[in-house]
Amino acid sequence: MMSSSLLWGFMLTHHRRPVSLSLVSTDLPIWSEIETAATLYQKDKQVFHLLLTEPAIVETEAIASSVASQPKEGNFRLLWLELSPYRAILTVQENGKLSYRHLWEKGIYGTSRYWLHSESLQINEPLRLRNYTRSLTLEGYPMPERLRVEYELWSATLPLGRYIFNLDIHH
Repeated sequence: MMSSSLLWGFMLTHHRRPVSLSLVSTDLPIWSEIETAATLYQKDKQVFHLLLTEPAIVETEAIASSVASQPKEGNFRLLWLELSPYRAILTVQENGKLSYRHLWEKGIYGTSRYWLHSESLQINEPLRLRNYTRSLTLEGYPMPERLRVEYELWSATLPLGRYIFNLDIHH
């Protein structure tokens, strides 16, 4: 039987790393980038979890306004990414109004789910979209250094754009 300290030692293997995360559309005017610190957990030999937080997206009354309001304290988004050479799952939870999850596997149609939260006790059904993963590349060994996912987003037969998701983990 494995000692509990050895078991806990493996389960708690983690590394704090600076990361750069970007999402770019190749056919729409969409571009977003995050540079922050993240915690990288090794779940299995080739499976990793990456956990990071970022300030929540702030709503402004005047979209054209050049002055953006500052996020309120405690307003953040939690990003959890499971990555392996075969698939990636991105889950974003905001303690406000929106959460979503993307499942990407090379060469297949995955799912993208979006949840809108309300202040009532009513349970909202997720908005389900399909994504087609054109390319998924995980580089770095024994620890991941870069993930690149190229995918298309679809609503039934209506294309909603092509995207490139990049993650750089700095060591």
